[in-house]
Amino acid sequence: MLARHVISSGPLVLRPPSDSDAEAITRACDDPVTARFLPLLPSPYRLSDARAYVEQARAKWEAGGAEFAITQDGQYAGSIGVRPPDRWRVAELGYLVAPWARGKGVASTAARAVADWLFDQGVRRVELEAEVENVASLRVAYKAGFREEGNRREAKLLRDGRPADLVTFGRLPGEAAPPVEPYLPFFDGGELSDGVVRLTPMTPEDAGDFHRMLADPVVAAYKVGPPSSLQDHERRCRYTGYWWVSGQRIELAVRDAGSGAFAGHVQLTQVTPALGQAMVGYSLMPGFRGKGFMTRTVRLLVDWAFERTPLHRIVAGTEAGNVASHRVLERAGFSREGVHREMFPKGGGRRVDDLAWARVRPS
Repeated sequence: MLARHVISSGPLVLRPPSDSDAEAITRACDDPVTARFLPLLPSPYRLSDARAYVEQARAKWEAGGAEFAITQDGQYAGSIGVRPPDRWRVAELGYLVAPWARGKGVASTAARAVADWLFDQGVRRVELEAEVENVASLRVAYKAGFREEGNRREAKLLRDGRPADLVTFGRLPGEAAPPVEPYLPFFDGGELSDGVVRLTPMTPEDAGDFHRMLADPVVAAYKVGPPSSLQDHERRCRYTGYWWVSGQRIELAVRDAGSGAFAGHVQLTQVTPALGQAMVGYSLMPGFRGKGFMTRTVRLLVDWAFERTPLHRIVAGTEAGNVASHRVLERAGFSREGVHREMFPKGGGRRVDDLAWARVRPS
């Protein structure tokens, strides 16, 4: 049984929810973002649902768990709850933040405080899960000192019946748990543009265009790896926010700045913080070739990386015969560094050389 405490953490006070919170809870839960990532909540969410939740919270305490209203300046800002610890003294927590309190560190502050409180109560391990598309919740986990531990594929179903993957996190008592700042920060304003091209995060809506681009004979001739289906590309696009916030890679749609049309794809991948190095890769739709689009794209992304991240080297690899790609890299300021002999497998058991390129941070 967990002690029914009130927790104070910075500007926040966490206390058991009360009937006086019902109207604010209704507004917080009858929100499209909340409904999207908490599919078990009623939608639309009524005042009667909020009152039922307050009663369920009282029962949760009696059953050995915990349920807190997160308050700031006396006002409801969200909720955070803990399932009763299991026989191994492992507890799982979950949270939601009201729309009017988002973007202020409310959830990460509350999650860290509740985890510390649980350890003081003898809990041996605290877990949480976030949907792979819920970038805000993923950021909470990292900032609250939780360590990413793996993925659970298709672990829950959304309101429309689509399966969703979950990212799992854990914290142990006594381990260092500093807030993790992103190695790859998000773009200011959500995109990069030079007035001709726009770089925006890939979304599931881009999957069809991306799939058609990869099927183009010119692109397919230089693709490495087995064929991918449209479903594979849709899943890939659902992971782009997670990959970015976790510092693994950046996947971007290249768009015509005037029309917004999908023009291609560029990625920053193989991110290696210990070396300060990442690799750039790219492809372009047929209708946008020969216009300098990809040169602008690569230059824009690499300039941003040197300005906003600790990266020191951006590398690229191209097949020896891919002259168009060589020209893109040369115009974007890359220098040829060498040859990896017989790097890329081709049909019929053949292999072809890879030309290695790099651009380093200006001194």
